[in-house]
Amino acid sequence: MIKVVFLDIDDTLLSFSAYVREAIKSGFAKYHLHPVTDDIDELMAIYGKVNGALWRQLERGELGFDELIAIRWNRVFEAMGIAFDGPAFERYFRGALHESAIPEPGAKELLEYLQGKYTLCAASNGPYEQQVHRLDVGGMRDAFLHCFISEQVGVQKPDPRFFEHCFETLRMDGLDVRPDETILIGDSLTSDVAGGKHYGMKTCWYRKKTAPVPKGGAPDYIVDRLAQVQELL
Repeated sequence: MIKVVFLDIDDTLLSFSAYVREAIKSGFAKYHLHPVTDDIDELMAIYGKVNGALWRQLERGELGFDELIAIRWNRVFEAMGIAFDGPAFERYFRGALHESAIPEPGAKELLEYLQGKYTLCAASNGPYEQQVHRLDVGGMRDAFLHCFISEQVGVQKPDPRFFEHCFETLRMDGLDVRPDETILIGDSLTSDVAGGKHYGMKTCWYRKKTAPVPKGGAPDYIVDRLAQVQELL
């Protein structure tokens, strides 16, 4: 029986993709930047490819978070054919992100459904103060007993030490739950699903786009809409 539900933040509860889209539009206008294409979907695809590759390096321990934010927009701009100061745009990007709380469709309704039925914990990679503040802005913070954020924990998902910290903290609260009595819901196969499964947790992949189920390490559940979680729990 599931007792504790862990939920990822970016692109699970809060739409990071929607924020990036708005930041590209507003930031490029602010700095008068002219990429090789004006197609926002193409620009989003370029950003997603570069950023995704960097985050996978981060998850594997090949890159630190400070390194990631130092080089991210330089690499994005290079791919977009733009000559501009990447770190300067990163400061703009992260400043705006701090106040961004665009909910994923059905996220608030899901939290309302889960509250009172399960102990809820956020589980996210990223800066602690930023992620918690965004949950506050989005009116979601009070739903969680704990917000486990990688900066505070000291390691990133999918590192087993991230989950060890989570369960040790719950034990200190008097909640001595086994990993198989918990479920991790998230959009990332590499950090959420792989990390949770490796630790013995149940996992639910929020598959935002049509994608094949991976061979080996498949999630216990797959949902294409957050509302579908209510049919599982």
